[in-house]
Amino acid sequence: MSKRTISEVIDGTTPTEDAHTEIKRRLDSTATNSKAISRGPKLLSYPSLATQSSPPQSVPFQQPTPLISFSYTPEHILQFDESSLKYYHPPPPNAQLGYGYERWIRRPEERSRIDSLLEAVDRVTDPEGTGKDGRQRKLDLGDVGVVAWRGVVTRILTAPYEDRDRFDMNVMLVNGTLYLEEHRTEAQLKEKNNLKPQQRKMMYHGYAFESYCTTDTPSASSLKQPAISQSRRDPPGWGGDVNTNEQWCSVVRTKLGNTKIIIGGEVDCVQGQYKGTTDTFVELKTSMSIRGVADEIKFEKKLLKFYFQSFLLGVPKIVVGFRTPSGELMTTQSLQTIQLPRMVREKAASRGPSDANNIWNPSLCLAWCYNFLTYLRKSIREPEDDPTKKEDKSLSAEEANIEHPTLATSAAVWRVTFVPHEGARVTKLDRSAVEEVVNGEDRVGFLPSWYWRKVGIGNGQSQSDTRSSTAVVQPGGGLAEGWQI
Repeated sequence: MSKRTISEVIDGTTPTEDAHTEIKRRLDSTATNSKAISRGPKLLSYPSLATQSSPPQSVPFQQPTPLISFSYTPEHILQFDESSLKYYHPPPPNAQLGYGYERWIRRPEERSRIDSLLEAVDRVTDPEGTGKDGRQRKLDLGDVGVVAWRGVVTRILTAPYEDRDRFDMNVMLVNGTLYLEEHRTEAQLKEKNNLKPQQRKMMYHGYAFESYCTTDTPSASSLKQPAISQSRRDPPGWGGDVNTNEQWCSVVRTKLGNTKIIIGGEVDCVQGQYKGTTDTFVELKTSMSIRGVADEIKFEKKLLKFYFQSFLLGVPKIVVGFRTPSGELMTTQSLQTIQLPRMVREKAASRGPSDANNIWNPSLCLAWCYNFLTYLRKSIREPEDDPTKKEDKSLSAEEANIEHPTLATSAAVWRVTFVPHEGARVTKLDRSAVEEVVNGEDRVGFLPSWYWRKVGIGNGQSQSDTRSSTAVVQPGGGLAEGWQI
């Protein structure tokens, strides 16, 4: 198995004193005033980009290996097959990305549950092979350090270069494995489901680009003919009306440092035949046409997210469609994922030293993610004076796990809050906050009960056996010792 490391250096800037003060006030307010928090916070400082006088710690990252894939049908029914897999086809010139907008079937934004990912994990880690088709176990769950959707890991990795948006995650540590999910409040969901018309149209342009770039079969003609329906004739290259219920997802295993990670994420399409590997995966993106240096710099910053979204699933190729504000496709560009850091560095250098601050360094992001996962694992612990354990001291172990699962050690739910330029703070949720996470569903914390019964009960190893009792992270995000594979 190959390993990728990156070793570019970046200079940067720190926010002003006023910005630091405001960010710290918001972070402290979240920790002290929210009724959802029951324990005092611990802080992991962001790396200071301005003080990076030497290359950041090099953390090995293993080439992602596919474990399993699954589809969501147009009705959003989970199926472990390739029925929703799409195949890449170059889009026609000057495609109108507003076409079909009125027929868009948009799945409402919901809580970012990891249920389907856990069903996939169960299929590849169950020693019994699930008993459905004689499948043999591909992975020992006891060796897995982290399970999360790609979007969550991407947010962690890109956090050092996030200037504006804070975000929150829910975390559970069960038998040594960290489970992560994005935390979305009802207000945030409402906002995402009630976008302004212009925002909604811009979102649709990206989905329409995917339709123009994909077909249902790998043997489609190089010149796609317009689809004919009873009521209309679609434009050349149109791959079908947009329905965001439909997805094809890949689940991969990888390793950062010595932490094995299972990541799941949607794959837009593949180029040619799909052979069960990642080397034909293609990511599709849209961006505004570049009209000058300012637009070029803005696009290069966006490439950080593009890079890690593809990097994490082993996607080697990104196709970007550049469009006008009205949604006309002007041109496309194919980018090789692994070459993006060098491309950004060389473009910035060609504009002169003043643009050095626009360079992002993936090696710094990997080191930050490694430090964050270490910090998180060491910070989540159950001290003897934990009030949530005292108040139900009379409960038996079985009652604590089954009748009151949120009080069990490995059923505890934690909240991680990220604030740009300030850092990450982890706190334990009290009973009422955990109930909010459960949301009246059949869950233990945010894990579905069926999965909890399988991995969280009856295992003789407690959380305290699987981690250190201290959380020691050097200022600036560095650790005293590095890991090597």
